[in-house]
Amino acid sequence: MKELQDRILQDGNVLTQGVLKVDSFITHQVDPELMAKIGQEFARKFQAQHITKVVTLESSGIAPAVYTAQALGVPMIFARKTKSLTMDEELVTSEVYSFTKQVTSQISISKKFLQQSDRILIVDDFLANGQAAKGLAELCQQAGASVCGIGILIEKSFQPGRHVLESLGLSVYSLARIASLEQEKIEFVEDETK
Repeated sequence: MKELQDRILQDGNVLTQGVLKVDSFITHQVDPELMAKIGQEFARKFQAQHITKVVTLESSGIAPAVYTAQALGVPMIFARKTKSLTMDEELVTSEVYSFTKQVTSQISISKKFLQQSDRILIVDDFLANGQAAKGLAELCQQAGASVCGIGILIEKSFQPGRHVLESLGLSVYSLARIASLEQEKIEFVEDETK
């Protein structure tokens, strides 16, 4: 998605160890116009899959997932990283390692929001090692729902995430695929076949 790539080049900041900071428009401050376009693009790509719910992980995945769900006309569910006092019902859980935060979290969704008939689109902000999307897919599969695709805003193609997910039979569609962040320069994958 050219508009997202342009914004990454304009406002993204490469940090050490291959980390791309996009907090001015995605992960802290959110650009709602860009998110609406992202949601429309994911809805266009996955419309034929007859998605019934969009699933993401708190917190940076929430904005693009909401706009995607709105464009598809379906509910959005976000997995929680911590269990609240009000979450007293039966849960599906999975462990997820965060590359950026360097921590493992137990994520959960209430079973009452996922049915066997659900056709799920997972949406997340970044794909690096694939652990967040893999954990979300595991949650959906525990509830018997079908994962019909994974929509990623920014994929770091030099890390193994895509391979991990595709080896599990999951379809990945990324809006911006980064080939390299070396020498603090952002380079995108030339062949945009996603």
